[in-house]
This record gives sequence, C-alpha cells and structure tokens, in this order.
Amino acid sequence: MKAGQIAVHETGVQSLGDQRVLLLPGLYDSGPDHWQSLWEQNHASFRRVRQNEWTSPRCADWVAALQEAISASDAPVILVAHSLGCCLVAHWALHHQGFVQGALLVAPPDVDAPTFPTQVTGFTPTPLTRLPFPSIVVASENDPFCSLARTRYFADHWGARLTALGPLGHINDRSGLGAWPAGLKLVAELASEQAGLLPRQETSPQRGQR
Repeated sequence: MKAGQIAVHETGVQSLGDQRVLLLPGLYDSGPDHWQSLWEQNHASFRRVRQNEWTSPRCADWVAALQEAISASDAPVILVAHSLGCCLVAHWALHHQGFVQGALLVAPPDVDAPTFPTQVTGFTPTPLTRLPFPSIVVASENDPFCSLARTRYFADHWGARLTALGPLGHINDRSGLGAWPAGLKLVAELASEQAGLLPRQETSPQRGQR
C-alpha cells in the first residue's frame, strides 16, 4: 500500500499510512460514548485537539489550538469536526493555511441563531468562504441546533459535499451510532488519492441507515 493510502474494511479504516486525523469536538467536548472518542480509542493516528476551555469557548483560543496542532503534525492532516468544531474549521481557514488534506464536518450548528448558547463567543458570524480543501458536511434531518436547509446553505458556501442522514438528532452519542463505521468510510474517502476529485453533489442515504 502506498504511503498516504488507506485500506478500508466493512468496519471502517484499517490504516492511514503517513496521514494524521485531528478530532475537533464541539461545545463541552465529546464524551466517552461519542463516536469521536471511540475513533480516538480505536485508531492510533487519530488525535483529539485539546482545548483549555470547553464550557465557555472563545473562537480565537480554539483557532490557536488548532493551528498549533496542525503546525506540529509531521504529515498531512484530515480534520474531523463535530458541532462547534465545524465552525472552528471555517474560522481557522479564514486566517491560516496548513497541511490539511480534507475535512469531515458533522452536524455544524447555527451559531448565528438567537437560541445558540450565549457563553460561546467569537464564532459569529459563521464564515461563508469556500474551504481551500475537499470537505464533506454530514447533516441530520432533525438536528436541534441547525435545520437541514441551513446546513445545506453552509455546505454550498464552503464548497462541501452534503451527506444528509435520517433523523439522528445532533449526530452524537445519543444518536445510537456507536463507532459509526459509515463515518469512517467518509474519512477514508477524504484520505484517498482521489480526495481532490470529490463530487460536490448532495447525497442522501436511505432513512435509518447507520
């Protein structure tokens, strides 16, 4: 297998060659049963970007921590973000460049909504600049933090392919995904040599698909 390629089995990713995956949780971090935490446990090259403040985050601080993690990597990175972590990626891309091969953006919230937690500062407005790397946005039909139409709006502006799942809430540890092998296959797609040719069309798996 060539360096940078990956082998994908029915359960997901077997190896990532010389690539690295940075996990970017959202507000309050991802708990032990969250698919991000399970991925971190199961794959040695998956590393969580630790934030000093998970409860009342400042965008500038989160961006600085992500920039430090990307700069410290000795290989191209794939960003795997959940919730507020997706907004972090968009803000980072406004001000920085780095060795980023792609991004999986799962359940981005609408930080511009008046109902969004007020202890989160600096993340508004949501950047609408096209991302300079291939990206896939994954959305749920009944996410309480962002409507599917609004998520599609973000994906269009970011130049991302939208994958719409069924009614899975915020696509977190309450969604019944376990280690979410289907999500790992999306990481594999971003990591492949064909990542730069990712189609931009929207995909809609059958309802209930996990």
